[in-house]
Amino acid sequence: MEYVSTQGGTRAVDFEGALFSGYAPDGGLFMPQRIPSLDRDTLRRWSSLSYPELVKELCSLFIPAELVPRNALNDLIDRAFSRFRHKGVVHLSRLKNGLNVLELWHGVTYAFKDLSLSCTGQFLQYFLEKKQKHVNILVGTSGDTGSSAIESVRGQKNVDIFVLLPKGFCTQIQELQMTTVIEDNVHVFAAHGNSDEIDEPIKELFADIDFAGKYNLMSLNSVNWSRIMVQIAHYFYAYLQCAPSMDTIPLPVVEIVVPTGGGGNITAGCIAQKMGLPVRLVTVVNSNDIIHRTVQHGDFSLAESVKATLASAMDIQEPYNVERILWLLSGSDSHLIKTLMEQFNVSKRLKLPEDLHRKLSETLGSCSVSDEDIVGAMRRCWEENQYLLCPHSAVAAHYHYSQPHRARLHPKFSCFSFISSIPRCCLAPASAAKFQDALLRAGLVPQIPPDITALTAMETRSTPLEQGQDWAQVLRGRIEAVAQQW
Repeated sequence: MEYVSTQGGTRAVDFEGALFSGYAPDGGLFMPQRIPSLDRDTLRRWSSLSYPELVKELCSLFIPAELVPRNALNDLIDRAFSRFRHKGVVHLSRLKNGLNVLELWHGVTYAFKDLSLSCTGQFLQYFLEKKQKHVNILVGTSGDTGSSAIESVRGQKNVDIFVLLPKGFCTQIQELQMTTVIEDNVHVFAAHGNSDEIDEPIKELFADIDFAGKYNLMSLNSVNWSRIMVQIAHYFYAYLQCAPSMDTIPLPVVEIVVPTGGGGNITAGCIAQKMGLPVRLVTVVNSNDIIHRTVQHGDFSLAESVKATLASAMDIQEPYNVERILWLLSGSDSHLIKTLMEQFNVSKRLKLPEDLHRKLSETLGSCSVSDEDIVGAMRRCWEENQYLLCPHSAVAAHYHYSQPHRARLHPKFSCFSFISSIPRCCLAPASAAKFQDALLRAGLVPQIPPDITALTAMETRSTPLEQGQDWAQVLRGRIEAVAQQW
């Protein structure tokens, strides 16, 4: 199993090479050269597995045993999930009116990114300890990625992590989860800009090949393949929990609704689908609707600005993982992807070729949701179930409430049946406890765990980045200063 760049301008690397990279040297993103295909018998055999067991099976398909022996891989994944609060790591809540909510937020920071980042942190340690190597991790965050990344490596002697957060665009809890971590290897920067603006200095440093190589720069954003790989398990678990039977031919279809920001999670879903999982995917966004416009009209073009919404972690205008999806759907045509992305990088506008747009719209459904829709879904879910949704999860729930189960052809009769409708699962990326303001706006009472309440009394530490400063240069200086202490 080797990994190639979506833009085809760099040599193939193994899993270790992809793990320790940010963007590929040619500016593309690493993807498996070959997507494994799973048959019906494998899916049936996996139907009784727990979530951690599914992660182990899936990771073993993408990480060769000669690189990480299977016993060692199992141990790393067990260690990764040892801090999760739910015994099953994830949990499916079956609510009224067919609303199935897959809770992916039972990790340390109450966000789904704990799932992939806890594993990625363990993979990093495995290779770093073997090679006695030090790395510098650069992370831009729109909300949850930063705190999950910090928790995955905090206190580790062979890692320094540099996190840029958009000051005022995260919730207070999200910001405190980053700024209250004061271990020496954690460096948090509070930038006076939006989530797209903080990506620019990070891209600039990775583009400086000499600097990136000298200081062993890497990323833990969903640019990193390891993040995508672990998230593939979400789809297998959701499917196996919601499929009415594994004994039918063909296997039943399950619709999975995915709140989407940078596009890493929906990319994992597209890979799961490519592997043979019979799922229908729906990507739901907030008012920052570039992915919705791309699916519906082939219009991958930036809006005038990022809109601040209640679903703040999804306030992203440039979802970089769309490049991976387009590469996958183009039949791994790296020349085409390079041409398209060069055009986008120059003009920030792109009209997809007709054939590629058709394949995308056949692969994904899409929906854009307003703040009013989010509030309405949060209220309805509480009224019907006494169940609190975070605003990101409510984006998916709104789709469910607004789209009644569509009919499907009855297997015995040549007619459409509304009784045997396709099961649907909404992915829930974060706990409602992290979004008190959104709950209050919906007229709901937050339920705050003690460990979150305690954050407000803790010491904080961060470095401000002001408008007009050269943020890339500030980062360079801090990285160089830290390197002198190695």
